[in-house]
Amino acid sequence: MFDLSLPEPVQIALVLALIVAVFAGFVRERIPSDVVALLAMAALLILGLLSVDDALDVFSNAAPITIGAMFVLSAALERTGVIGAVGNSVVRLSKTWSPFAAIAVLMLVVIVLSAFMNNTPIVVILIPVAIRLAQSVNISPARLLIPLSFASIFGGMTTLIGTSTNLLVDGVVQNSGLTPFGIFEITGAGLCLALAGTVYMTLVGRWFLPDRETLATMLPSTKSRRFVAQVLVPVDSVLVGKTIKETGFTAEKGFTVIDVMRENRSRRTELSTLSLQGGDRLVIRSPVSEMLSLREAGDVAIGSGSGSAHAFEPVQTTETRVMEGVVGPQSRLVGRPIVGAGLVRLYGVYAIAIHRRGENIGLGGKNIRFDIGDTVLVEGPPAGLRQMFDDGMLSNLTETEDRPIRRDKAPIAIGAVALVMILAAFGVMPIAGLALIAAAGVIALGCLDHQEAYKSIQWEILMLIFGMLAVGKALETTGAAAFLVDGIAGQIGHLPPLVTLAAVYLITSVLTEFVSNNATAILMTPIAIGLAASLGVDARPFVVAVMFAASASFATPIGYQTNTLVYTAGGYKFTDFALVGLPLNLLFFAVSMLVIPAFWPLA
Repeated sequence: MFDLSLPEPVQIALVLALIVAVFAGFVRERIPSDVVALLAMAALLILGLLSVDDALDVFSNAAPITIGAMFVLSAALERTGVIGAVGNSVVRLSKTWSPFAAIAVLMLVVIVLSAFMNNTPIVVILIPVAIRLAQSVNISPARLLIPLSFASIFGGMTTLIGTSTNLLVDGVVQNSGLTPFGIFEITGAGLCLALAGTVYMTLVGRWFLPDRETLATMLPSTKSRRFVAQVLVPVDSVLVGKTIKETGFTAEKGFTVIDVMRENRSRRTELSTLSLQGGDRLVIRSPVSEMLSLREAGDVAIGSGSGSAHAFEPVQTTETRVMEGVVGPQSRLVGRPIVGAGLVRLYGVYAIAIHRRGENIGLGGKNIRFDIGDTVLVEGPPAGLRQMFDDGMLSNLTETEDRPIRRDKAPIAIGAVALVMILAAFGVMPIAGLALIAAAGVIALGCLDHQEAYKSIQWEILMLIFGMLAVGKALETTGAAAFLVDGIAGQIGHLPPLVTLAAVYLITSVLTEFVSNNATAILMTPIAIGLAASLGVDARPFVVAVMFAASASFATPIGYQTNTLVYTAGGYKFTDFALVGLPLNLLFFAVSMLVIPAFWPLA
């Protein structure tokens, strides 16, 4: 750290300028948000606005540790089939349901699940279930996927462990010297909001939901069998030095060259200009099942029947399937280039179309990379597709994944989560300790192995939290938080506390639509506590307003990760979220202003 000994007004100005830069980085998304937050921590250290001791104290905060342990417990419930079993039961019972009933039942089930586990894996697992449910009641999947995401947010607001935001706010509260929240302290108010949101979505919001076509409409009919063949270009082939167009494999004849493998490397991006060399392997898609039909493809001869050096030698022919998947938060594909991601090498699977944020992404560019929420059409042999989905590269949207699960361990996973809830409610031990013990227990007892446990932790979220906690610490130590509180109090301090509460909620709500909900919660919680102190009232209702507003992100697909996941899976446009979500945001604001003072008096 450089001891620049900057005057306090300069330190405050630098911290506030850095916060503006961080928010700009979050909105532009040119750099991952967790990297932006860690860069902010580094800048604070370099400028002397944060001491090394204060920076290290951030990593001892109980909230991120608890969040990491809850990720493991959520993974245990997923791995033992608890979530999938509940979702499949809903589909089985839906044969005679109306669209109204489908939305209502799906939302109620998701609310209950999200109250006790992280909502992101719930949405990832239940997206294909919701698609099947939509097919069962004969409606577009887009009519169910936004309700699925919103319901997971509703449920997360009903308990302290329902979402990382609640745990994070509680961590800031404890660091401020206030009494920690009980695990069910927010349940009464949260249930009021969840009920209001469910009634709105089933009676009003469902009419604003679009009938969008998803990427799945590109799937070929099961009656149209597709095959992929590999053919080798011998060193003495007459086609050495010629382009793909000159091979005779044309769309008019039913063939498409989808890749050329040279020295075990894909040359997919060079197909329009590539000249063939001896040893190249051409990967050709065809609806024709017989390998010998390749004889009809222009100047192609197979084997020695041509009487001269032949153009190609057959290698293999494989019947393929086309399926749809979504890139989840834990996928190893995130951030990797589409060309060179290893799908072909590992599984024999090709990405043939990608849908991202309302548009199809071309696959030809070398710089195109997979991102969370991308919906991908993939083609390959059934065994390769199955292994790819089992490995978590993509989450299967075409059908419920039939991956091996540990159903016999389900009671252990359920029991571990139940014990955390019960023992925390009785104050036996702080929830951080209980969550760590339970996480270790589900690993030791075989609900999931240690590698699966490490993979289940969303490290980018934890790094984002650590970085933003450092920014929050700098707000406090430099006096920037007090400066903001004094400024806001000077404008609205003469107004009733309820008006100040409303202002805190609205500011948090607007911020969380465009930047991370966790980052917003970290920045707004100390400001809310300071405003309450300046008014001489209890800080708890102001903190709860931050909790609820930071989670209630409905008007954009980027404010909350579950919204991002269903964005492309449902074929939505950005405006679809605004149309359905803005009225819901206003409804939550109105209900919050009624229930928060009722549960936590402002006097």
